[in-house]
Amino acid sequence: MLKFLQQPAYKPEQTGPEADARYKKLRLQVFLGAFIGYAGFYLVRKNLSMAIPAMAPLGFEKTELGFVLGLNAAAYALSKFLMGSVSDRSNARVFLPLGLILTAISMCFMIVPIQFIGAEHKALAIVVMGVLNFLVGWFNGMGWPPCGRVMTHWFSVSERGTMMSIWNCAHNVGGALVGPMATYGAAWFGSWFYGAHTELYFLIGTFAFPAAVALFIALLAYVLLRDTPQSCGLSSIEKWRNDYPKNYSEKQEETLTTKEIFFKYVLNNKFLWFIALANAFVYMVRYGCLDWAPTILTEKGIDLKSAGWAYFAYEFAAIPGTLLCGWLSDKLFHGRRALPTMLFMALVAIFIVLYWLFIDNLTIVIISLIGIGFFIYGPVMLIGVQALDLAPKNAAGTAAGLTGFFGYFFGTFILANTVIGLVAQNAGWSATFLLLLGACVLAILFMGLTYKEEQYLVKNK
Repeated sequence: MLKFLQQPAYKPEQTGPEADARYKKLRLQVFLGAFIGYAGFYLVRKNLSMAIPAMAPLGFEKTELGFVLGLNAAAYALSKFLMGSVSDRSNARVFLPLGLILTAISMCFMIVPIQFIGAEHKALAIVVMGVLNFLVGWFNGMGWPPCGRVMTHWFSVSERGTMMSIWNCAHNVGGALVGPMATYGAAWFGSWFYGAHTELYFLIGTFAFPAAVALFIALLAYVLLRDTPQSCGLSSIEKWRNDYPKNYSEKQEETLTTKEIFFKYVLNNKFLWFIALANAFVYMVRYGCLDWAPTILTEKGIDLKSAGWAYFAYEFAAIPGTLLCGWLSDKLFHGRRALPTMLFMALVAIFIVLYWLFIDNLTIVIISLIGIGFFIYGPVMLIGVQALDLAPKNAAGTAAGLTGFFGYFFGTFILANTVIGLVAQNAGWSATFLLLLGACVLAILFMGLTYKEEQYLVKNK
């Protein structure tokens, strides 16, 4: 472990009213750091997708750029799992800003193969773009694990669902800002760099401007974040709130070796495998509906503008749905995550049926997409929370990384993008809706296998 990444030593524990006041203040500060920092990662994640339309006149083709996009997804899936293990043994205050800085630098350098190598040396340009976009995906995988580490150390299990649901909205906030930043960044700074060459303005708006903002956010995150309460001279969150889960022990406050994390607490935990498999099918539904919605609707004769509004409605509905699901899991279900996840996935299935049966009715289609977006993001968030609940705090990043790997690699890359695309082309859209309904059933089934393990949370109440 590099010295600057090492976790800070624990300080002597403070007690009394001053310590309580400081604890409350630092919890809010750390939460803001995690929220703002994670939103920053979404400013420099899938920017190439926005640049593709402007790259066609420069001589780049969609099939070539699609390969480059795929490298980003594959790298992110692997990194979220492998870098999660590094995060569990690192100082979150340093690890998260470092990942964001490296992501921003890699994103900014995407300008080089497009402008300076260009389509006249297309093979080299595509290779360089692929390497850089792979690095963007890999370094982006350094965002979630330290946030998971921070949330488990500063928020106890009975409040974690609510707080994680609020924090999870960071990716909606960050993702929503990419479009306006690309537009205004090109308008504000394009002429500074490219003068009359307006065809290149998008390079500043899509790559350089978001990267510069992300660098500032990395600095802000470093100022706000703290690794653990104990490193600030405070007690563990379980002791401070008197909220101890069944699997808690003092050993969870220690740093584990990589071997212990993987083989003792993660790979041998059958419940983590259950929720990882459930996550694959949840992500299949999430991106199977989202990524293919514009294609389905335009093929049905619905204009692209209306399809775009349907896409927007799907994403916007995620925020209240995520907040409601997190609140329900803490307040109504007393910290259990399996039951609300199963309930929300059943409701998703109902809206998929409506989507399928009334595919030619734009009003019902938009209502269905709003319903799917509202209910699907709660399970996406809660599965991450459940991974944190079912593993010790000092293995939280690796546990969440395992579920994330299954979600992004198998659920998104293999099932939602590849399998659904092949089925849609060869068997039609009705067959894809059947696949999505089957994914809902399998997600509910695998989540149901974790139900009994969570009963201790109710008993503790």
